[in-house]
Amino acid sequence: MIGIDLVKISRMNRFLERFGDKALEKFLSSQEILLVKNYKTAAGFWAVKEACSKALGVGIGSECGFHDIIITKSPKGAPNINFSASLIQKFHISHSSVSITHDGDYAIAIVALEKSSATDKIKEF
Repeated sequence: MIGIDLVKISRMNRFLERFGDKALEKFLSSQEILLVKNYKTAAGFWAVKEACSKALGVGIGSECGFHDIIITKSPKGAPNINFSASLIQKFHISHSSVSITHDGDYAIAIVALEKSSATDKIKEF
């Protein structure tokens, strides 16, 4: 499953200027907040979480919240995604890949998820 999201960076900047740390706490864990260098990074993290929820087919809401998805960084700075136990069980997530890019006034994230259930394979006809 694949999800993509696009965030206007200036919109994230206004969000952070208006609400400060409370804005970050709305969608990031305390560990993730430590990784945020500026509003551009925050916009990319928002895009990752939205793209992930889209890959699951549910969006951000009652089935998948912002805090069910945790972004970490590899030693070389590449983004990784971790999931709450309930999300893994509910959606049978077995593997994830993520990419974030910034260009001009936009942050874009793409997330690919694999499920472990055999019933999720391509249907034959």
